[in-house]
Formats: sequence, C-alpha cells, structure tokens
Amino acid sequence: MRRPLYALAGLALLAGLAAFLVIGPDHGGDAALLRPDDPDEIALGRRVYDAECASCHGADLQGQPDWQSPGADGLMPAPPHDETGHTWHHPDAMLFALTRDGLGAVLGDPDYESGMPAFAGRLSDDEIRAALSFIKSTWPDEIRAAHDEINARAAQ
Repeated sequence: MRRPLYALAGLALLAGLAAFLVIGPDHGGDAALLRPDDPDEIALGRRVYDAECASCHGADLQGQPDWQSPGADGLMPAPPHDETGHTWHHPDAMLFALTRDGLGAVLGDPDYESGMPAFAGRLSDDEIRAALSFIKSTWPDEIRAAHDEINARAAQ
C-alpha cells in the first residue's frame, strides 16, 4: 500500500520540478549563479556547509544511508551532495530556490513535508550561493561540465 503512495509522491515531485524548470523561480537574480572557482566563495561556502548542512548531508557530502528510500518517519533521508547524489542534476537556480525557500515552495505545495528546511531568514543569499558553490567545487571535472550543460539548457 505504501509503494503506490511513494510512486505518486515521486511523480508529483517530478511534475513540480518540471514546472519549476518551465516557469522558473524568483531566485534573487544573479545570487543563484554558483562560483565554484572563486577561492573566497569556496572558503565561505565550506564554513556555511560545515555549520548548516554537514549535520544532515555529511562532513564529506556523503548524505545519509539509504537516502533513496523513505525513512521510518516517511521522509526522504538527506541525499549526498557529492557526485554520487543527484544535486548536480539540477540547475543553479533550482538548487538555490530549494535551499532558500524549501521543497514545498518550489513544488507549490506549502504542506509538502520534507526534512530539508528552508534557509531564508537564516542564511543570506550570498551564504546560500557560497555553500552551493563549495559543493560544486568538490565535483569531478566531468560532473561539473555536465552540470554546466544543465545550466545552459535551463537558461534557454
């Protein structure tokens, strides 16, 4: 019985993310463009990540065990932010909006339950961008190149 519910939730998530890509978010303009080659940005991002993200996503960006299956609470565990996860599958603007506003806001469903909090009001746009830039700076070159292509397609 739970499997059809999870499949339906997964389809709703995919539909919401597709709508996000088509309509686009209000993501603070240039604030969502990651800077993974800027040493100052990466240093700030590492500090922000360590303070705000590592407790769930892991000190080494490894995520929580069994992150692709709902936990006992029905929520999805924190995914890895390294190349083994799906973070790099999403354009900068989406990553920024998910981090700042939360998944429910991105999906247009304020009642959507997620273990990922919205960081608006807790982190500045610059801190969010820096944390995401740090994450991207750790990816292998081929993953970064693939992510750059995703950003280029999203900008069209």
